[in-house]
Amino acid sequence: MPDKVEASEDSSILTGASTSMAADLTIERVEFVPLLMPLPKTFRGSYYHMSHRCTILTRVYTSGGVVGECYNGDEYEGQADILHILREEIAPRIVGLSAASPELCWEAALAPTYNILRERRLALSAQACIDSAVWDAFGKAIGQPLYRLWGGAKDRVHVIAIAGYYEDGKQLNDYAVEMEQLQSMGFGGCKFKVGGRLPAEDAERVRAARSAVASDFKICVDANQGWELRDAIDFARQIEDLDIMWFEEPCRWYDDKRSMASVRSISGIPVTAGQSEFSRAGCRDLMIDGAIDYCNFDASWGGGPSEWRRVAGMASAFGVTMAHHEEPQISAHLLASIPHSASMETFHPDRDPLFYVLVANREEFKDGFYKVPQGPGWGLELDESVINKYCAE
Repeated sequence: MPDKVEASEDSSILTGASTSMAADLTIERVEFVPLLMPLPKTFRGSYYHMSHRCTILTRVYTSGGVVGECYNGDEYEGQADILHILREEIAPRIVGLSAASPELCWEAALAPTYNILRERRLALSAQACIDSAVWDAFGKAIGQPLYRLWGGAKDRVHVIAIAGYYEDGKQLNDYAVEMEQLQSMGFGGCKFKVGGRLPAEDAERVRAARSAVASDFKICVDANQGWELRDAIDFARQIEDLDIMWFEEPCRWYDDKRSMASVRSISGIPVTAGQSEFSRAGCRDLMIDGAIDYCNFDASWGGGPSEWRRVAGMASAFGVTMAHHEEPQISAHLLASIPHSASMETFHPDRDPLFYVLVANREEFKDGFYKVPQGPGWGLELDESVINKYCAE
């Protein structure tokens, strides 16, 4: 007979979790709370600007008392439309289903995306809100953090700050000082904004930033689809000696896949895209066309963590590294769940104050890394006073 196997600490965790799953996870009601926080200044990228931080907090209440919650997105102009879709179209389909079946809930929330007379991303953002809250309820019922349920490849992730924005009066040395400040805050790198100036001018800005920090501080550049192909290649050639981690969305949207493939092959700098895609099929085409080295599909814009995980599965087959566009409260678990993942993106507290004040149990960045929350589900403890202060209704 085989030797008796003693129960390990992990097995005791799972034994306790199976008992908690006996709770009735039938969804009784859902709640949506819009939040809106003014930023201390306007942040400008290549062809856009941000003056407010907004999001939608979703709560799923189950019959057994488990409450799943998460906040998603930063859709300032579309927030009212997303809320309408959530309340009028998705909530009636979700109530009565079980949070023990996240995929079934995801399918139920998909129908509003079929409306061809409105922007599809609005419905996908709404679907992501529900998907994220349902997964949180599932994780809490199991008693495990989601990254562990999804694979548990690592328990901390490298973290970079999205920064280097265009500001009136900002000098080259100011970018160097900014990088030094980010490193002192515990960040391990920066995703630097480009694409809004001539290639030579932006290359000079990036060179100033790189000069201030050591090589282990990663520098990515993000043009937000700001350049034509020739300008993107011109810029890439001017920064090819700066050890750039990736060049994100270098080319205009109307022929971006072919153009990015050209930038990738000509410059030799790894290319990133995916945040502007709606679905796994869009990301699949990026991979098939050889357009990307990193895929930063956004779970909050593309239907939720369920869809992101499908994209991650495809990426492993294509040899593409997974990233995630912003949303650290979600991306930490997704990135930590798989081995083929890159850095978690977040912001300076001025650009995303919600992450720093809303998440009451947020871990500090240390030596370029962020420890994934260990509580069940997303592991987020949200500050009710912040929710009440910035509630937009």
